[in-house]
Amino acid sequence: MGITAQDLLPLVLKLPRDERVRLARLALAAAAGNGQADAAAYAKTPVQPDELGNDAEDMLAWDAEGWEDMS
Repeated sequence: MGITAQDLLPLVLKLPRDERVRLARLALAAAAGNGQADAAAYAKTPVQPDELGNDAEDMLAWDAEGWEDMS
């Protein structure tokens, strides 16, 4: 198929707003594959115990850095 998003845009613009929103939701769900690909990827490589870890001694130290340049 040689149809592009640019080809469809004039038709989409003719739709009422609620139908454009509905179409956008359907398109996003189709593009995301309804999360099935993500679920399969997470099943193959589960989160490791230290993947979301933090430095227990100073958990908020990263938050304080760099603010002096903002003023």
